[in-house]
Amino acid sequence: MNLTSRRRPVARTIVSMCAAAAAVWCASASQAADQPVIGLITKTDTNPFFVKMRQGADAAASKDGAKLITAAGKFDGDNASQVTAIENMMTAGAKAILITPSDTKAIVPSIKKARAAGVMVVALDTPTDPQDATDALFATDNFKAGVLIGKYAKAALNGKPAKIATLDLAPGVSVGVLRHNGFLEGFGVKEGDASIVCSQDTRGDQAKGQTAMENCLQKAPDINVVYTINEPAAAGAYRALKAAGKDKAVMIVSIDGGCEGVRNVKAGAIAATSQQYPLKMAALGVNAGVEYAKTGKKVSGYQDTGVTLITDKPMSGIDSKDTKFGLDNCWGNK
Repeated sequence: MNLTSRRRPVARTIVSMCAAAAAVWCASASQAADQPVIGLITKTDTNPFFVKMRQGADAAASKDGAKLITAAGKFDGDNASQVTAIENMMTAGAKAILITPSDTKAIVPSIKKARAAGVMVVALDTPTDPQDATDALFATDNFKAGVLIGKYAKAALNGKPAKIATLDLAPGVSVGVLRHNGFLEGFGVKEGDASIVCSQDTRGDQAKGQTAMENCLQKAPDINVVYTINEPAAAGAYRALKAAGKDKAVMIVSIDGGCEGVRNVKAGAIAATSQQYPLKMAALGVNAGVEYAKTGKKVSGYQDTGVTLITDKPMSGIDSKDTKFGLDNCWGNK
């Protein structure tokens, strides 16, 4: 056998191996092409609420055979990063984008651009302004969450004259407005009522919550009810109250239902909180995105993902669950 004849079987083997490799590559490429791409954009990637949201999206994407790509703002209110994320996800072929908008008005032009290109956009937790700028909204009923803690605070005050401080989010942010207005509705007062003795913005931040509470105590030392936009702001408020020796005389009510917040309810720092469920929001969003990618059927409208009042001091006539339930269903570090 000459050298050429000895090479032929080797050459045929190499050709066969290449053909097999190509077939595997083509199958993988075809599978990737059929894999729906879903985008998730959160306000930040550090807040435990959004960490839990991403976990829910990851689990749902894995179950549904989707590819999840994620992005987040550098801070709460970082609209520019969310705009860039939408553009990047469109380039990456996302069929659906799930977003918790940082600036509910400023993000709307980017959402409209994505929807015009055939991308389904679903808001999670926070509605855009206007709400119908997205195809759908999966969220807590933030107004109802506020109503629950407003009713609770009114009942717990037991007829005593109210001196209320509201530690809010920031002007014009829909989730903050809804929670604030819901609290007033539940408590039975209107904006501008004489019982509201102080209002400060906190951006939902613990340090800013502490400063806001300190400012309110200087303005109205006899405050006896504090509404906070979320539990980090509540933790800051409690720290200020404790430093002033007023922690036993002032009731704090809040919204979120994170594990740290529920532990603060159990410890007595917060009287009651309205618990929401970010994992459920994200999972439902991914499910809807995969359905759209496969069938072209878009989800629409608002879907309430639930809210539960958590307290260890229940009030007659107000539905609530205790902190054991709250800890079993909370998000963040358990």
